[in-house]
Amino acid sequence: MPEDVLFKSESDQSREEIASYLRNVADNLDSGDAITLKAGSESVTLNPPARPTFEVKAEREGPAGNMTERSVEFELEWDENDGEEGGESGQLEIE
Repeated sequence: MPEDVLFKSESDQSREEIASYLRNVADNLDSGDAITLKAGSESVTLNPPARPTFEVKAEREGPAGNMTERSVEFELEWDENDGEEGGESGQLEIE
């Protein structure tokens, strides 16, 4: 499926700085407010529905035989035309 990147930001941050960003997103989700992403002159505002699909993925990446980079990705996904239905693949736990 083709992808149209609306916003992208990538930079080294401390764990505390990342936690602050994630808390802001969590607060906006709790209150039902839109989420606005800004970096320099770029910005995008998104308004997730009440029940978006929440995907969590942990990966190990790198060239064959040297997969030393690890990542964790958190993704909210919804259909702009019908965003109230979320998928389900079992109860997620994050500790």
